[in-house]
Amino acid sequence: MSESVSEADAAAPAEPGRALEPAAPAPLNIPRTPTGDPGIDAHLERLADAGHLATDGHAEVYEDVLRGLRDALSALDARPEPPEPPTPYPSRP
Repeated sequence: MSESVSEADAAAPAEPGRALEPAAPAPLNIPRTPTGDPGIDAHLERLADAGHLATDGHAEVYEDVLRGLRDALSALDARPEPPEPPTPYPSRP
């Protein structure tokens, strides 16, 4: 059997003593369609912040967005307070 070298290993020979550096953060440029709800749109726009952070900062952004969206959905399920009963008309003598 012969040992084969992958194309990635052959294309980029490693320099001794030099560690590979991670790529710099870059925006993903994924289009976001507005929902029409300003609160939801603000949470979704926050996702763009992840593109400017190192990978270890993504979780904080995702958790923040998820928390905001979950709160917005929970607010939709909340039942409004029952209306106050109407005040009776004063009785006539």
